[in-house]
Amino acid sequence: MDLSIKSIILFAAVILTGLSAGLFYAWMVSVIPGTRKVMDITYLESMQSINRAILNPAFFLVFMGSPLVLGVSAIQQFNQGTPFWLLLASTLIYLFGTFGVTAFGNVPLNDALEALQLAELSDTEVISFRKAYETKWNRLHWIRTAFSVLAFVLSLAAVFTYSNQ
Repeated sequence: MDLSIKSIILFAAVILTGLSAGLFYAWMVSVIPGTRKVMDITYLESMQSINRAILNPAFFLVFMGSPLVLGVSAIQQFNQGTPFWLLLASTLIYLFGTFGVTAFGNVPLNDALEALQLAELSDTEVISFRKAYETKWNRLHWIRTAFSVLAFVLSLAAVFTYSNQ
């Protein structure tokens, strides 16, 4: 089995994209249902804590590495027909639908939550903020999850078309 740099980068793109899709999917089916069951102040405190904790090298490697390695792999497949188009589509879908939605949707919501001094809010303010934040954040999360899964499926399809050439 000959593992070229091109094959290794394609493999890395699929792995990183799969890890990203898996993270978002796991969050959608575990954390979101769990947080729906907690009190409003507990939800906001938990989300503040999670938003701080997720900003770590392992997350950044997967989240930011996915579009970077997908893009490099697409460029390497430029003259390969179907694998190129699948990887280009995967790159753009991840870049706009996952990275873009996160950067311009979820992150500003997280920043607004981080700016809150929760101990200084009234019960009414806590309830109101949670409702607005949670509704928007979960909708955006659903979108980025769907796009990250689609990007993963397309990158995986590129592997199968690449290996059959």
